[in-house]
Amino acid sequence: MNWKWLKFIPWVDPRAKFIMTIPHKGHLLDLGCWDGSTLKHFLELRPDLKIYAVDIQKHPNLTQFQYTFHQADLETDILPWPDNSMDAITCMHLIEHLKNPSNLLAEVARLLKPGACAYFEMPRPKTLTLDSIPGDNVGTFTMNFFDDPTHVNFVSTGRLAAWLTQRGLKIIDSGISRNILIALAYPITIFLGKNRHRFTAKAHWHGWSAYLIAKKAT
Repeated sequence: MNWKWLKFIPWVDPRAKFIMTIPHKGHLLDLGCWDGSTLKHFLELRPDLKIYAVDIQKHPNLTQFQYTFHQADLETDILPWPDNSMDAITCMHLIEHLKNPSNLLAEVARLLKPGACAYFEMPRPKTLTLDSIPGDNVGTFTMNFFDDPTHVNFVSTGRLAAWLTQRGLKIIDSGISRNILIALAYPITIFLGKNRHRFTAKAHWHGWSAYLIAKKAT
């Protein structure tokens, strides 16, 4: 799905809705960018944005996107940008991979401009008990939280909210992260066989992810 069409209906996806709130030509920092597939959608939606990306290693697919990449270990490293320099920060499905997210959260609080917001996304509690992907598809998609061996720390939105509040940020929104259009397609994908598109639709149908938005004081 090309996200340029979501500018007319951003409310169908919490990520799109958040990206549309960033000021024109704003600076967006994505922490834990992996292969850049989400950044691609962000640029489809908002080609005016200046995007910075951070991960522990550079994925080969990142070369095709317009961004500034910095390699860092977000559990320990101080990022190279100055205080109060980012108009928005996204951190999606990273925190569950960190044994200690204290440095990550401190950097988020430091880098946000006053009045700017950070968007976090993580697995919901129900993922702890969902069935794993069966048969030949084992290991191709994470349905149960523990399907991914790099998941080391389950973090609820309540726990994350407490940590961010301690760092002076205010929680302004939270909920289930799902793309309504993809979720509604799930009953159709049941007839298409077991593939990644079906599993993705199933995850959105079940509301696999939670989101939380925190704002830095002005």
